Amino acid sequence: MTDVLAQNLVHFSRLMRSLGLRVLPRTSQDLIAAAGAVGLADRDDVYHAFKAVSVVRSTEIPLFDEAFALFFGSGRALLADVEGAWNSPDEAAAEIVTLPVLRAAGLAESVDETDDLSDIVGGSYTESLAARDFADLTATDREEVRRIISRMVWRAADTASRRWRPSSAGRRPDLRRTFRGLLGPEGDLMPLSLAERRPRRRPLVVLADISGSMERYTEMFLHFIHAAQGRLGRVEAFVFATRLTRISREIRQRDTDAALGRVAGTVDDWSGGTRIGEALEEFNRTWSRRVTRGGAIGLIISDGWDTGDVDLLDQQMARFSRSMHRVIWLNPLAGRAGYAPETRGMRTVLPYVDDFLPAGSVVDLKGVVRLLESVPTHRRSVVRV
Repeated sequence: MTDVLAQNLVHFSRLMRSLGLRVLPRTSQDLIAAAGAVGLADRDDVYHAFKAVSVVRSTEIPLFDEAFALFFGSGRALLADVEGAWNSPDEAAAEIVTLPVLRAAGLAESVDETDDLSDIVGGSYTESLAARDFADLTATDREEVRRIISRMVWRAADTASRRWRPSSAGRRPDLRRTFRGLLGPEGDLMPLSLAERRPRRRPLVVLADISGSMERYTEMFLHFIHAAQGRLGRVEAFVFATRLTRISREIRQRDTDAALGRVAGTVDDWSGGTRIGEALEEFNRTWSRRVTRGGAIGLIISDGWDTGDVDLLDQQMARFSRSMHRVIWLNPLAGRAGYAPETRGMRTVLPYVDDFLPAGSVVDLKGVVRLLESVPTHRRSVVRV
């Protein structure tokens, strides 16, 4: 399969997108794979193979037919005229790839013809999309970003539990196994058995701001929480604006859309004001002892635009910090050029935060994942400034 044919199929994907089909960056790769699977000797095979990888709904078939007729019209006529004239699919491909590349009127030529094929078929697009701020995404981009987040592979750092397990490299004698060994043939030697603490997953507690100032980021953060629940298992999730709402049960649904639908039906204060202090007070009073056992990591997602009592926020943030092994604050605005945490909410909470990170793009979320994978066993002390 030559690079010329691959470039033709990339332009065909752009044409379909311009006509209204839901074409993803990977569609170009699927078209290339389909052409390699069925060959180019039979026009009907090509048509049905391309339709299978491009059309999602039956209502899109007329749009696909229009795109196929416009782009490959001369190619299908050529196939009809010389049907059976080629001895092999390679000879057919040699004819087809020499056809001129057709483009719809006004279709942007954003990729240079000399670009590397891996970039043409979507690699560079995915990378640029991962670095784009969530607030600047189009509807199509947001769908692809949701897929990227759902495919993120990660595992939070383990910690030592109170339970012990046998280990030849352990530092504590296992007296039960040692005395049991005295009954065996090596009893006269009295070999000493050792044990070490069992590793376990550290729980993650997430508090996400869903106030009006966070409206453009809320959906992506809920997708991130859903992905974290699927990877870690031990995740307690809460959302807040004017009050705190626990969504741990709703977010455990395997299907993402179903989970977010249940969350939407549970929360009543979407896009409201921001009262971080009151939300933390409710968490500390009602939920802290239930969900923070085992050295939990506290993850707060908010831009810090607090409209509540600053003294209450300071008091409750200090209490929240004491109940967590580590406190991580994610601010979607922190990655922007010239940003400084000057709001009164951010100035109040920062002394109690172990890690303050940006979270406005997929790249930022990958940085959060790397941090969660490397959380140390022992907590460093946080000094009140």
